[in-house]
Amino acid sequence: MTSTTVNPVLRVAPASPAAAAAHFRASLAFHTDVSDVAAALAAGGDPGFVLVDSRSTEAWDQGHVPGAVHLPAALVPERAGELLDPSVPVVTYCWGPGCDGAARAALALAELGYRVKEMLGGFEYWVREGFESESRHGREQHAPDPLTAPVGVADCGC
Repeated sequence: MTSTTVNPVLRVAPASPAAAAAHFRASLAFHTDVSDVAAALAAGGDPGFVLVDSRSTEAWDQGHVPGAVHLPAALVPERAGELLDPSVPVVTYCWGPGCDGAARAALALAELGYRVKEMLGGFEYWVREGFESESRHGREQHAPDPLTAPVGVADCGC
């Protein structure tokens, strides 16, 4: 007897290759990841974007990506013009995957006319991947979490 039950993964059929390509191309226009941001910043010179930390002052003081601009999401409408050049793309981040502050900041910036991407993983994955952070106490670097950044691997291998 043949079962006609479809598993939960395939209950909704995958998109066509053309639709999938369009979706993922669009997704990459809106998102970047921690490893790519770190590589762009480490390359030296102008990375071609400004990195914006959209968290609260208390969160910023606990730690942030060196060189990031602090602009809490709620303050974007009133402060973006004084902190950011509208001709330079912006990459936003917040705490991590469970926080939508980067998306809220990205929306506010886009509504003001900025070209913007969100850094997936946020500050949590920045630290988990072993990249240097900065706080009111100075700079520090933690060992990479082997679940997010295998030892000896510069990026996710993507």
